[in-house]
Amino acid sequence: MNKLSIGPQLRTTSVLVVHLLVMHCSRGQSKLIGSSQPIVATVGDDIILPCHLEPAVDVAAMTLEWSTSELDLRFVFVWRAGQELVKTKHPSYKGRTSLFTDELKQGNISLKLCKVKPADEGTYLCFIANLNKASLVELVVGAAASPVISLKEIEVIKGGVVLQCESKGWYPEPELLWLDTEGKILSAGPTETVRGPDDLYTVSSRVTVEKRHSNNITCRVKQSNINQIRETQIHVPDGLFDVLFSSLIVILSLGVGLAVSFMLIVFIVLWRIIKSKRRQREENYKMEVEKKSKHVNQLMTESQKLKKERQKSEDQIQQLENRIQELEKQLQAKNEKWFPWFRS
Repeated sequence: MNKLSIGPQLRTTSVLVVHLLVMHCSRGQSKLIGSSQPIVATVGDDIILPCHLEPAVDVAAMTLEWSTSELDLRFVFVWRAGQELVKTKHPSYKGRTSLFTDELKQGNISLKLCKVKPADEGTYLCFIANLNKASLVELVVGAAASPVISLKEIEVIKGGVVLQCESKGWYPEPELLWLDTEGKILSAGPTETVRGPDDLYTVSSRVTVEKRHSNNITCRVKQSNINQIRETQIHVPDGLFDVLFSSLIVILSLGVGLAVSFMLIVFIVLWRIIKSKRRQREENYKMEVEKKSKHVNQLMTESQKLKKERQKSEDQIQQLENRIQELEKQLQAKNEKWFPWFRS
């Protein structure tokens, strides 16, 4: 809600000055009476800010003014020469303020304010210019709404449930509390507060309820300034916690079973991997042995081949030597025949 632009000290001084004027101007026969207690209104309501002369004086032909310090003493309603001066009215109050014109002759200049908004809160000045009389009326605006509790989560491991409480449409900003059956405040998460474009607040909070807590849980939203309290209660049955405990046992059992199964699967996979690697090594060794054996056989074959070729060569050499000897003998015989004197 937008407050007036002047500072708090100046506003207080202005209100004191108005009070002094009221005291000074109340020395005549009639007194302008407002309200000694703040007027508390709910957002959206139609309310009346009381102001009247006592004893009664006809003010129908006088100049009557309603203004508020929240608007730097700008007008929310002006009555002059028997009619309303619409042009002087602040735009935020257009179509929402009026007087009881048929009661002006009885000195009643109370202001009717329709569809109250949070921004309407503040101090209002009722002033009769002709009599130089004034009175103050304090308006306190509030709004309240019942909270709503919902189940948000189930924490099986902790054996508890998470409840959320939300309340929309408050003004001013309220306080949210969680209570057990005995009215003791429960430890809850931080309250989240959101202020909407209509200046109304929405508050929400979460709490984890465990079996050690009582079954009846209350969410209370309160605003001390407007003396408003709204609360909602929810019953958490014992059976729910028994179900959570059973679910926890089932989950733990499943967890253990899954862990054992996982370990078994891992063992089987590792065993197969090791077995596969061992088989691969054996096959590689076998292939290597076969390869070397084949190479040895090839070398032996080549060796035998070389031996045969060597033997063949030796046989050829021997044949050549025999042939040479034979030729030498033939040559010697011819020499002896042809050359008898020649002796080798």
